[in-house]
Amino acid sequence: MRRIAFVAMILALAATGGGAQEVKTLGTFGKWSAFSYDEGGKQVCYAASIPIKSEGAYKSRGDVQALITHRPAEQAIDVVNIVAGYYYKPDTDANVAVGSRRFDLFTVEGRAWARDAKTDKDLVQAFITANSMVVKGVSSRGTPTTDTFSLQGFTAAYKAIGEACGLKAG
Repeated sequence: MRRIAFVAMILALAATGGGAQEVKTLGTFGKWSAFSYDEGGKQVCYAASIPIKSEGAYKSRGDVQALITHRPAEQAIDVVNIVAGYYYKPDTDANVAVGSRRFDLFTVEGRAWARDAKTDKDLVQAFITANSMVVKGVSSRGTPTTDTFSLQGFTAAYKAIGEACGLKAG
């Protein structure tokens, strides 16, 4: 989990232009880790995980992560984000399977996002009840990839970020 903590810290610093305060580790829960930091006086809390399995005929690939972020000051709660480790093929979706549920996330460069807050909330609820998540995407070079994430520990990490950001449970 040291790698995920390092990558999470880098993402936090990149997201704030290097102005983030120290990233605080809230804990590691199964395959998920939880973090928080202060961004200009506003609390940001997120959970992150790396795949347990990655498939594809790629020559090189950057770090791959699944993240869920709370930014209460911006009323952005349960924001799901997939970091692909490559730029997605333009005008394609990342296809996410969580248990029996299916979601299509829009892609921008190397990230995939839900199209609206309801889909984010639906994804989070699926994460709570399922055992794994499978993300399929296509790189800008046309290489299909499949990443499998364990959801073991997600619920505990989710609770930790909710508490750290002062959100009510449930």
